[in-house]
Amino acid sequence: MTKNLEEFKKLVDAEEYFKFFELDYDVKIVNVNRLHILKKFSQLISEIDTNYPDLSAEEKLNQYSLALQSAYEVFLDSSPQEQKLFKVFNDKPKNVITLTELSSD
Repeated sequence: MTKNLEEFKKLVDAEEYFKFFELDYDVKIVNVNRLHILKKFSQLISEIDTNYPDLSAEEKLNQYSLALQSAYEVFLDSSPQEQKLFKVFNDKPKNVITLTELSSD
């Protein structure tokens, strides 16, 4: 596969990104954390694009590859609940009293 930004922009699935960058991955980890890995990857890409706007296409793709590896590695030792990448993990449940809110007087 030709490695250029145009080809990169056509990728959709997590597996396609790993194959594009020739990175090893555990299918089970990706299956369980797919959306979270892609969300973290997206955040890291945004940081790269914002902080390093003058990178060449090759440098950018190298940084993106490192970003995908980093996003994947986060979920080797952490859970989606711990990372809180999505709004649902940050919202307090409504009409629920948690055990930590109960106190004995």
